[in-house]
Amino acid sequence: MTPQEAAARRQAEQARQLALFRYRLIQETVSRELSTRQRGKLVRQIAARTHEGVDGKPVRVSRKSLDRWIHAWQRGGFEALLPSPRQTSPRSNADALALAVALKKENPLRTAVQVRQIMLRHGVPAPSERTIQRHFARLELSLDLHADGPVFSRFEAGRPNELWVGDALHGPRIGKERRRAILFCFIDDNSRAVMAGRFGFAEDVVRLAVALRPALACRGLPQAVYVDNGSAFVDSWLLRACASLGIKLVHSTPNRPEGRGKIERFFRTVRDQFLVEFDGAHPKTVDGLGELNRLFNSWVETIYHLREHSETGMPPLTRWRGGLPPALALPSAAALAEAFLWEERRTVDKTALISLLGNYYQVDPVLRRKRVQVLFDPFNLEEVEIRHAGRSYGTSPVFRRVRHAHPKARPETGGHTPPEPTGIDYLGLLDETRTRHLQGSVNYTALLGATGPSSSPDAQPDIA
Repeated sequence: MTPQEAAARRQAEQARQLALFRYRLIQETVSRELSTRQRGKLVRQIAARTHEGVDGKPVRVSRKSLDRWIHAWQRGGFEALLPSPRQTSPRSNADALALAVALKKENPLRTAVQVRQIMLRHGVPAPSERTIQRHFARLELSLDLHADGPVFSRFEAGRPNELWVGDALHGPRIGKERRRAILFCFIDDNSRAVMAGRFGFAEDVVRLAVALRPALACRGLPQAVYVDNGSAFVDSWLLRACASLGIKLVHSTPNRPEGRGKIERFFRTVRDQFLVEFDGAHPKTVDGLGELNRLFNSWVETIYHLREHSETGMPPLTRWRGGLPPALALPSAAALAEAFLWEERRTVDKTALISLLGNYYQVDPVLRRKRVQVLFDPFNLEEVEIRHAGRSYGTSPVFRRVRHAHPKARPETGGHTPPEPTGIDYLGLLDETRTRHLQGSVNYTALLGATGPSSSPDAQPDIA
């Protein structure tokens, strides 16, 4: 890979991370249910806060930029949030920035505008106000660097599907190999009804997707999803899926569990009323995940959903159904499939081939030597979709196959079942064949006059 190609790859990845950062900021403002006044108020609040940037450093975003990103998302979706390619401009003069820092430290009340005016009056070429602001923020010289308050405190969503709360619970050990089963679960904050719940053998994004996708297909799209900072929940795939479906993704503040009480209380109910059957002197035994998930769904549908909840005073499923609009808006099959695709970026070689996990795919020759997006289903690598510059170039079937599925999408069989014995003794067959061969040959041991045990066909002569 040439340095230019490596730089282009880094630039493309930085652009994608920046687009995800932009969507993270505006996702709560793009709801069609908001009036212009409500949206303006939210935008002002976002602009007034300090956010963690792509590089992990605190940044501030102006209202003008937020409005521009909102309009871009409304016109072209997530792809419209990608920054436009631009020529690299020379960096600001280091001496000028050092003088700006000295002026700021001399009087911390000076703003970037004031510092720039002083530099211009002094006859020093000054960077732009925004450049000075960013430099002050990197050095933590800004006045407003206090942490934001918690996103959620003790509250209840006003209607079903306004907010889903998700988490993972470590369950029982099952099967002959005694593997730990992990439950991915989402509940509706308003009704406490279970929207999604499935056990798997790994706490990763694949198992999360398998639990969440059928829930979105039959329960509808929530306005927001509230999760913790586990590795599966911070994966960029989940943010891409939420961006594709217009769902606001909210992560809880580390070490600040506000807003997670309902899912934790539900998990306590699961332990007390369901998982308890897998403990004790005579625990319930199951052969695999299929049986465990079937038992869990039976408990949810026949006990939990139909029993009156202690806080709401209504059965969870009854309250969820009663608060829904007359026609539940379900995502289309195409929109759901698009959201659950995985994405990689590859450079097309001179023969119009790309490589993905050892598989090779033939793409449109016009894309030779171009950097493209590769969208694929992790469970089926028979074909992939190719996109470039916001345009789809169709699907490409596998040209040379090494894998049928992504390594993370391995099947959860719960262990290998020993095969039935065939009854064939391979080494015994070889021994019988050799014995028959020796019976039709000359016995050289007998010709030497050997006696006793050495006279057998397999014996060797005793040479002194």
